[in-house]
Amino acid sequence: MPPIALTIAGSDPSGGAGIQADLKTFHQLGVYGASAITAVTAQNTVRASYTKILDATLVRQQIDAVLEDLPPNAVKTGALGNAAIVTTVAQAVRASGATLVIDPVAVGKRGSALLDDDGFRALREVLIPVAALITPNLDEAERLADIPVRTTSEMRDAARRIARLGVAAVLVKGGHLTGDAVDVLFTDGRYAEFRAGRIDSRHTHGTGCTYSAAITAFLAHGFNLEEAIRRAKAYVTEAIRSAPRLGRGEGPLNHWAQG
Repeated sequence: MPPIALTIAGSDPSGGAGIQADLKTFHQLGVYGASAITAVTAQNTVRASYTKILDATLVRQQIDAVLEDLPPNAVKTGALGNAAIVTTVAQAVRASGATLVIDPVAVGKRGSALLDDDGFRALREVLIPVAALITPNLDEAERLADIPVRTTSEMRDAARRIARLGVAAVLVKGGHLTGDAVDVLFTDGRYAEFRAGRIDSRHTHGTGCTYSAAITAFLAHGFNLEEAIRRAKAYVTEAIRSAPRLGRGEGPLNHWAQG
C-alpha cells in the first residue's frame, strides 16, 4: 500500500497552486493524496478575483472523514483563511499524531488575502507548536520572526527565532534572493543549507505549495527531514526548469518532473 498524505488548503481552479498542486505532487512522488478544502478561489495565471473562506465546521468534517478511513502518514497545510480554521486544524492534527508540515500562506502571489490577522496569531500560538516543519518564504519569515530577512545570515537568525514558537524545524526559503536559490534549515540547534542554481522563468506559480507538498510526500515515504528536503528541492527545481509554459501570466510548474 502506498503511503498517504493529506493536504489542507485552498483550491486553485487553474491547477497551478493550492490543493491541485499538492495532489499532483503527491501522485507524482508515489503518495496517495487526500484533501480538505479551506477556501475556494477564482484565479488563473494572470489574476485572482475572488476568495471564499469555508466554514470551519465543514473543514473539520472533511478532515475527520479522511482521518477515520485513510489515516495519513503526513499532513501539510496551505491557506487556512482564519483563526477558526487554524484552531480546528491544530486540534485535528494533534489528535491524529501525523507529521505536520506548515506552508504559512497568508497572501497569494497576486495579493489576495488567504489568512487574516487573527488567523496569523492563531497560526503562531496554536498550530506552529504542533508542527514538525514550517516553510516560510522571506516575507513570511519576516512576519513570523519580526526582523528583516533579506540575506542568508538574516535567514538563519529568523529560522532560530521562529523555532522558539515551538516548531521542531524551520526551513526559510530564499527563492526571492539574488544569486543561487538557497534555503536555510534550522533544527536540533544546527543549520543546513540547500542550494540550487537560479532559473530565469516567469512560470513559478505554486512553487511554495509544490515544494512543501514534495517535502510532505517524502516524509510520508519515511525519509528523514534533511533527505526529504533535499529530494523535494531537486524535484521543484526540475519542475521550474521544465515548466510547460501554460497561460498568459505566471504559469504553473511541471508536476510531471522526476522526483
